[in-house]
Amino acid sequence: MKVIYASRTGNVESIVSRLGIDATKIESGNESCPEDFVLFTYTDGYGDIPSEVEDFLAANSEHLKGVVVSGDTGYGEAYCQAGDKISEMYGVECLYKVENDGTDEDIENIGNLLKKL
Repeated sequence: MKVIYASRTGNVESIVSRLGIDATKIESGNESCPEDFVLFTYTDGYGDIPSEVEDFLAANSEHLKGVVVSGDTGYGEAYCQAGDKISEMYGVECLYKVENDGTDEDIENIGNLLKKL
């Protein structure tokens, strides 16, 4: 399964790197993915979907199979809300929520999850 990701502060990029997988980064939102993918994203602002992710999904959502989201528990109820919003908007599962760039256990869990897809 293809992995597409967006990272602003480096947390999501660190997760992808630690997983040791080949992944494509969303830079502008104009990228395309004509095959099934799992989206790794961060939560922007106070629970918002990053604008480049919104643009990317507007053109590629038919291939979206799930979302992994990074957030900061310091934002309270807004923690990882981008994943919840994407899940609801596109009818896919929010597969995993991770604090910042995750623990070793998080990375192992995400890796195992991806193997099942």
